[in-house]
Amino acid sequence: MADVRIEQRDGDTLIWVKVVPGSSRNEIAGVIGDRLKIRTSAPPEGGKANVAVCHLLADTLGVRRARVHVEKGATHREKVVRVEGCGEEAVLAALGSPK
Repeated sequence: MADVRIEQRDGDTLIWVKVVPGSSRNEIAGVIGDRLKIRTSAPPEGGKANVAVCHLLADTLGVRRARVHVEKGATHREKVVRVEGCGEEAVLAALGSPK
């Protein structure tokens, strides 16, 4: 996952993601360009896919769900997700790419 765009900002980590809503399951599906590709079974209506993405990332990173939220792109497939209080190295290690 070393090609994924991840940035440390103000003690938090920003992760650039591409979301595929309405998939058969919730999963991190690899990398597409410089974004982490995330599939979710949730529909894009009413922010349900955003919630599913945040929950999946929180569970994967081992942080509380309340610490993960969509920073930018709430109504688009390409988003920036903020993980509060989690360092870049911890994110990369949890995603399977130690720096």
